[in-house]
Amino acid sequence: MSYPDEGRGGGESSLSLDKEFLNSLKGRILLTELGLCFVVFICFAASLSAYLAAALLELLITLVFLALLSSRYHLRLTAINWPCTDFLRCVSATLIFLVVSIVAAARSAGDGGAITAALFGFLLVGVFSYDAFSIYRAEVIERATETETGADV
Repeated sequence: MSYPDEGRGGGESSLSLDKEFLNSLKGRILLTELGLCFVVFICFAASLSAYLAAALLELLITLVFLALLSSRYHLRLTAINWPCTDFLRCVSATLIFLVVSIVAAARSAGDGGAITAALFGFLLVGVFSYDAFSIYRAEVIERATETETGADV
């Protein structure tokens, strides 16, 4: 998986959203992560406010990544390794939501909002894990394969 528009010159000066990116697999994954983070945030706000900060933080970080990638502004910030940063975002979110969901499920005691937040949290763990795996597969495995085939020639 390569980041869209790496080959294009980001000549636009406005922060318009790239509809092609939003329809791509990466764009859909980010939109899914954003939606599920919002649902978990609302469920925690309704029941267990102690875990509200984790959901809010991941919601904001995912929103920033979606805005940067869909506006192609990440192409201007070349000092940052975006695939690595995105991978670390996914791995940290996976760990955070896994711990928070386990604790919320254990402390729910019949609270519907906490149980719903835990279930959506576990679903979100799966989405973030898939995103991290797809980034890893694209950036590490495919580049290693390209290096090996280039060395054989």
